[in-house]
Amino acid sequence: MDRILVITGGGRGIGAATARFAALEGYAVCVNYLRDHDTANKLVAELQKSGAKAIAVAGDVSRESDVLRLFETVDRSLGRVTALVNNAGIVDRGMKVAEMSAERIVRMLAINVVGSFLCAREAVKRMSRRRGGAGGAIVNLSSIAARLGGAGEYVDYAASKGAIDSFTVGLAKEVGPEGIRVNAVRPGIVRTEIHLASGDPARVERIGAGAPLERAGEPEEVARAILWLLSDQASYTSGALVDVSGGR
Repeated sequence: MDRILVITGGGRGIGAATARFAALEGYAVCVNYLRDHDTANKLVAELQKSGAKAIAVAGDVSRESDVLRLFETVDRSLGRVTALVNNAGIVDRGMKVAEMSAERIVRMLAINVVGSFLCAREAVKRMSRRRGGAGGAIVNLSSIAARLGGAGEYVDYAASKGAIDSFTVGLAKEVGPEGIRVNAVRPGIVRTEIHLASGDPARVERIGAGAPLERAGEPEEVARAILWLLSDQASYTSGALVDVSGGR
């Protein structure tokens, strides 16, 4: 059976590292991205050069029409999806809740939570053995912030990832009988471009130094955990929240 993976927000950072490892493992890979056409297509060309089937599909995961088009494109170009990594997400400038606008909060939840729901919904429709699928695996990207709370900086982001934790546990129970495993990875502070949006370029190294391992993580370290959860080596793991956080 062909293994076909959709990675949302897959053009860079943890998503790109996951795409590279997945290609090495024999997956056909769909790299979803929002705006950065050049970066996503450069990654796809790299994967194709290594011998993997790969495509890039633009789309905003918070828009239902874009999500439908994403999965329909995968159906036509690669086949029926067997794995999904809900990686797309945003953070914003550090501020206290009393200063946050409704627009910021709604945008945070739309991309980080609604997007994961919509993509998982479409993946489940295709993976479910009750719907003629062959089963599959979903890995959601949460954050250690879900446990720590993000006080004074990004409680909205932390809350969105807390929602992902609950979503992971609930969906795992719901679709386990249909042959689908659902897990989440909760990274700590990782060296990716998402932190540029925080307005504090030095925060990665500063916060990373405070972890028990005394450093920030690398995208590849998170990607390896994701690939393990997708693999048959994790065949009896579902509903798990796996911390990849340097010991926090």
